[in-house]
Amino acid sequence: MPLDHRRLRGPEESQPPALWAGTAAEDEEDEEGAGAAPRDPCALRPLFARAGLLSQAQGSAYVELGSGTKVLCAAWGPREAAEPGPDPGEGRREGAGRAQPEPAAEPQHQRLQPGHVGAEREAAAALREALEPAVRLGRYPRARLAVSALLLQDGGSALAAAVSAAALALADAGVEMYDLAVGCALCRPPAPVASWMLQPAEPEERRAAAHLTLALLPALNQVSAVLGGGRGGPPEDWAQALRLGLDGCHRQYPVLRQSLLRAAQRRDAAAAA
Repeated sequence: MPLDHRRLRGPEESQPPALWAGTAAEDEEDEEGAGAAPRDPCALRPLFARAGLLSQAQGSAYVELGSGTKVLCAAWGPREAAEPGPDPGEGRREGAGRAQPEPAAEPQHQRLQPGHVGAEREAAAALREALEPAVRLGRYPRARLAVSALLLQDGGSALAAAVSAAALALADAGVEMYDLAVGCALCRPPAPVASWMLQPAEPEERRAAAHLTLALLPALNQVSAVLGGGRGGPPEDWAQALRLGLDGCHRQYPVLRQSLLRAAQRRDAAAAA
């Protein structure tokens, strides 16, 4: 007979977990402070990507960064503009041949909070700006493409991860694209540190003086979006950040392309079985 755990009494003395939240945050900052070795600013965090894992969507992708960021994207389309389709949420617009991402990813310079409509709309606009140059919109003059991006966990560089995951989901859905859009985030720590840092973690983003998110079509060597702000120094420093971000996008590209190829191979094997 299974036990009824609802009848188990708790300890006589206990403390709410909220009391330890501040201590845990302070310990984390201490570990990242003087006691921890400085991270190589040009080093990329481990990247895991998988396409074609949701059966309820025409295309899907999951991207995870070593900092703890986890993004899940689903894509539908092309559909007729007047045809009712899945409604991922607010902020979706209808138009001829428009890629329409759901505002669920997080912009770097404004932390996304539940019910923060402004941040969600800003994230949706950022995703749309990064994805539209990658899609052959001329092939879908009266069609609607929908992308839903769900941020499962934010460990930093969330918007860049959402760009890569959304591009993978569109390609997995069979949407004709010029190339995959690859996202890469950078931040500049406050003075006296002057060097930009690739793929910052959430604590690094929180303390940064400037942020930059770059979306690149590597095969075409074409930048589809540049989003950023803050005190990044003179124009030469921003140019250095762009070069570092371009290099980061090119280094992530083979991983994303391989995940898309494996998804196609799994689909072919399942159809042949």
